[in-house]
Amino acid sequence: MNKELAPVITDLENQINDIQTDIAAIEHNTLLFEERNFDKRTDTLDFIDFHILDRIEGVLPQTDQQNLLLSLKNRAEQLRTKLEAVDAGLFQKIQDNIRSGAYTSESFKSMVREFVHFDSTNNEYQGEVGYDNLDVFLNGIFSFKNVPEQTLQREPGMVFYQKTPARIIFEMLDKVDFTNEDVFFDLGSGLGFVIMLVNLLSGVKTIGVEFEPAFCNYAINSIASLNLSNIKVINVDAREADYSSGNIFFMYTPFDSHIIHDVLDLLKKEALSREIKIITYGPCSINVALQSWLKSTSPNENINKLMIFNSL
Repeated sequence: MNKELAPVITDLENQINDIQTDIAAIEHNTLLFEERNFDKRTDTLDFIDFHILDRIEGVLPQTDQQNLLLSLKNRAEQLRTKLEAVDAGLFQKIQDNIRSGAYTSESFKSMVREFVHFDSTNNEYQGEVGYDNLDVFLNGIFSFKNVPEQTLQREPGMVFYQKTPARIIFEMLDKVDFTNEDVFFDLGSGLGFVIMLVNLLSGVKTIGVEFEPAFCNYAINSIASLNLSNIKVINVDAREADYSSGNIFFMYTPFDSHIIHDVLDLLKKEALSREIKIITYGPCSINVALQSWLKSTSPNENINKLMIFNSL
């Protein structure tokens, strides 16, 4: 054997052995197939995709043990299918409970924390949007079909759709005391994720304002599929919406300064008749913080943190 090839062959053999060991460990870990271990199962699914299947694809062209690797790939894919089936069954049960009205706001919150461990008071992401197992879990509950394509061209100043990280909504619920009289607006509500989650976590009436009709239809169908009440979706430009019933307004940077000033002018007029609260996340916080008729309750202004403003 060529001495120069020996280290390469040894490395390939080690990689194949590692892949075999990793697959066997997952196959024998029965805890992963118990519904309650969602966090570990989600991490394992990521591991299968990025540390097993990706490695197999990388090793395949370099070795003559292709039959072995294809067999390992099949075992890994079967594991992924079985783990995903556990999640699908779990999501179905939760959806059925939501439809039947089995959850109170507190019991829904407790149920989520039972399956996903997270700290809503500690935003570890700085300078970038971060999604985690909490998003995976809630996506499984709220998603019923593929995300639709946009049908309307975005106007200048409108930002492409990006889902609000779920931990931000939990943080908001920790910091804001919602009452039965509150009406919550999500400006740029997209697929309806925020208005459904806020409704389930707090019980308050929620209204989504969304310019794209395909997103509105998706949200409306999702709300109906879960038999949720006290939620409304309005297909309208945020600059033309009626905000007269609301007192809490949320924005995850749905548009830039060109549009946001017009929207803030509308909200300023609403604040003349009652106290309102504006909650922001992302770059839009900069423009909101400049408003003289609003006062921030946040100790440090940071676009990568949830910010809460009260009207004066």
